Amino acid sequence: MAGRWFDEWQVGDRIAHEIRRTVTETDNLLFSAMTYNPQPLHIDLEAAKASEFGQILVNGTFTFALMIGLSISDTTLGTLVANLGYDQLVMPKPVFIGDTLRVQTEVSSLRESRSRPNAGIVTFQHWAINQREEVVCQCLRSVLMKRKPA
Repeated sequence: MAGRWFDEWQVGDRIAHEIRRTVTETDNLLFSAMTYNPQPLHIDLEAAKASEFGQILVNGTFTFALMIGLSISDTTLGTLVANLGYDQLVMPKPVFIGDTLRVQTEVSSLRESRSRPNAGIVTFQHWAINQREEVVCQCLRSVLMKRKPA
């Protein structure tokens, strides 16, 4: 499904995104390497085993990026002008190798753009949820979206 136009959203609209993703060791290692993040909890199995978690923790910025990515096809694919910002980002539970994440989204607010008559601003609340039904990441995401062509 392609993203929706600004005009097609209403406050309170909620989506349970169909695509889920199981996080692999390769995902975590490559993302950590590509972003120059040498945190031993993400890349050193022995250090991670000695931590309070007892295993590798998935890089939190990967979790955040995956949450946003899983939401795109139903929200902003083809209708986005720009991401304006992310607020209230929290990660209340850790993500481990092998966890399967799904995402839910709700429209928190809508407003017309003051500078662009062909666009509006939508604020989405996103939640990433693991297979144990725990919220592992959430944030508000504000986007500038195109209006439906006349």
